[in-house]
Amino acid sequence: MTLTTLARATFTALILAAPAQAETINGLRTPDEFADIADAAERSAALFEEMFVVIEHPRCLNCHPVGDTPLQGDLMQPHQPPVMRGPGDFGVTGMTCSTCHGAENVAYTTGQGSIPGHEPWQLAPIEMGWVGLSAAEVCDQIKDPARNGDKTLAELQVHNAEDGLVGWGWEPGEGRTSAPGTQAVFGDLTQAWIDTGAVCPIS
Repeated sequence: MTLTTLARATFTALILAAPAQAETINGLRTPDEFADIADAAERSAALFEEMFVVIEHPRCLNCHPVGDTPLQGDLMQPHQPPVMRGPGDFGVTGMTCSTCHGAENVAYTTGQGSIPGHEPWQLAPIEMGWVGLSAAEVCDQIKDPARNGDKTLAELQVHNAEDGLVGWGWEPGEGRTSAPGTQAVFGDLTQAWIDTGAVCPIS
């Protein structure tokens, strides 16, 4: 083998052995971008901060109010027409969520915009209200089975990665910005956060 051939073989081997390049997708960093944080606890907290980029987006916060009234739009205005949480978080009798929200998004017949839809369509439970909370507060909340729908961390990861209503945040219909990243990246971040100890940010 000549020196040139050896050099090429060595270079190729180094390229093949190199880790995949980290990537930012639609404004959300992938777990690989945190690999250079040596301390696992520090990396875990940083991963949750990146998850919080999704959590604090209007697509999520609008359905996670701290009160009984959902919000809507990118400006997070009170829902119009006025509605209330009601039994089971599906609205009150005569004005349930399904009165206007069907199984899928429906474009307006006149003008731009759409009525969001998914089956089911509902508010998050009151104990899972996020509006106004810090990353540290939301992190503490979603780790607590009494405030996260009685989910284990593994179940929480499946919820973030696969649940259809969560996924609606990336397919919100005309007239709304989608949540950052993709649901797959959000699920990957959740798994990486769990794998590093599910550490919460300090503040």
